[in-house]
Amino acid sequence: MSTVNIVLVEPEIPQNTGNIARTCAATGARLHLVGPLGFKIDDKKLKRAGLDYWNLLDITIYENLQEFMAKNSGAGEFYFFTTKALHTFTEVNYPDNCYLFFGKETKGLPEELLLQNPKTCVRLPMSQYARSLNLSNTVCVGVYEVLRQWNYPELQNYGQLHNYNWYDSTK
Repeated sequence: MSTVNIVLVEPEIPQNTGNIARTCAATGARLHLVGPLGFKIDDKKLKRAGLDYWNLLDITIYENLQEFMAKNSGAGEFYFFTTKALHTFTEVNYPDNCYLFFGKETKGLPEELLLQNPKTCVRLPMSQYARSLNLSNTVCVGVYEVLRQWNYPELQNYGQLHNYNWYDSTK
């Protein structure tokens, strides 16, 4: 199975992280939480936002960015989502086992990290008058772009009506 990794660096808002966890559970993406976190993992708001999907989640928690890098350096290609990037997220051909990094809600990723990786910093286009998009929305857009490029491996690409059949024209 192809793998996409979501790396949240110092997330601050439990509801955002819960929503991202739900996206990861629904798409098969792995979630990496890099501390310090702005909340406790047992936070009720975090759990509520993730609903009943926590058992589907592949999650790893790291004390800080140094620990993450020590354990994952060379594991796959890193892409840094930031409003400060020169390239858009759709310019990239994402390989298997890629890592999509997202920074804290108030500051984003550390600029030193971005400066060290200019070719793999990407952004979502938006109005020049908006500061940023919501973190959980940005993660969702990034994950689905990767999965779209991979033709949605192992995801269900169709749905069913509850009270009707799509192919039954008599109802």
